[in-house]
Formats: sequence, structure tokens, C-alpha cells
Amino acid sequence: MAKKKGGKKIEVATFAGGCFWCIESTFKILDGTLEILSGYTGGKVENPSYEQVTSGKTGHYEAVQVVFDPTIISYKGLLKVFFQQIDPTDSKGSFTDRGRQYRSAVFYHSLDQKKSAIKIIEKINQSKKFDAPVATKVLKSRTFYEAEMYHQDYSNKNPIRYRFYRERSERDIFIENNWAHSQKIFK
Repeated sequence: MAKKKGGKKIEVATFAGGCFWCIESTFKILDGTLEILSGYTGGKVENPSYEQVTSGKTGHYEAVQVVFDPTIISYKGLLKVFFQQIDPTDSKGSFTDRGRQYRSAVFYHSLDQKKSAIKIIEKINQSKKFDAPVATKVLKSRTFYEAEMYHQDYSNKNPIRYRFYRERSERDIFIENNWAHSQKIFK
């Protein structure tokens, strides 16, 4: 659903791909992304805290909400970037972060977003790139709760800790080994 903000056409996308710090840092460098917020969605507790979410008992996903200008970057473009930052076949978490709060999901805000997400998943499955089918869920967008301020823009506020965390997670090794030469899947 497109809206106007400061004269610009904007849309919102919500993605869960494990640790929100890693997903946020990837989206914030893309042309056309206007705002990226780390937060929680998909659970049953109102205004959950980080401690509540990481307990795995609230049902929330760690997620990012991306406000973007669709005249600069399309939703499909965001989906491509998102899927190339995760192991879409892992149903038990993401990299070293395990548990339901770290599973991957696309939270759609419109039927067009839902269709686009399903189509990308079908392309990944048809490519036979992975030995297992895509486990990333496509779910209707629900209330998004912003994470605490110390989580926002974490990679810039805490660059050394962030780099250490990201390296230990082995996310980048997976990306290099599995996505480095996969552009043809998304054509």
C-alpha cells in the first residue's frame, strides 16, 4: 500500500531473518530505503521487551520494518536482497541464533506483496539451489513493535561488537557460499 511522505511515494515492508541487527544493516545501505526499524512482530504480547522476545515465549519474530520509495527500489528488489541474507531453508532459527524468535518470515502488507513473496519462494525452490525447501513463512503483517533504542542502528552505534557478532554468526560465510552467484534465480 503506497502512501505519501514529504511528497514522496512510500511503502512499508517487514522482514524477519534472524538477528535484526544483521538484516537492518543490509537494508540501510540500499538506495531507496528511507527508514529501517528493528523490532518485534507476529506475537501475542503487546509492547514486548527484548528479554521477553528472546525467551521465545511471546511468539514474536525479531524483524525489521523498511520504509522505502518504490520509484527507487521495488518491493521485489527488497525481497531479493532479503533472501540473499538468510538461509531460507532453516526452520529452527538463523545461523547461531536458534529459536522461534529467529525464524525467517516475510510479513506482507498487501496482496501484491504476498504474491511477490510467494513467487520468489517458488523460484528458489524450482532452482533446486538447496537440498531442502524454503521454510521462510509468508504471513500477514501484524502490529510491529519498535525494539529498544539501543537496538536501532546497532551496527553504526557499536561497530566493533557488531562485526564480532556477525563474524561469529557465520552468516557471511553462508551468504558467500550459497548466494554469491545466484542472480539468475531471481530473473
